[in-house]
Amino acid sequence: MEKFEKVKAIIASLETDVLKFYEKGNAAAGTRVRIGMQRLKSAAFELRRDITEKKKEG
Repeated sequence: MEKFEKVKAIIASLETDVLKFYEKGNAAAGTRVRIGMQRLKSAAFELRRDITEKKKEG
C-alpha cells in the first residue's frame, strides 16, 4: 500500500501546478508538471512491479 500512497501523493502535489499551467499559462508550472509526471511514471512502474511479484508468490 505504501507504493500506492506514493502515487496518490505525487498526483495530489501536481494539482496546483496543473491549474497554474492550464488556467494562467504559467510555463514554469508546466515544466514542474512534466517533471512530476516523470516521477509518477517511475512510481507507477514500481507499484506495478510489486503487484506482479505478489501475484507470483500466490
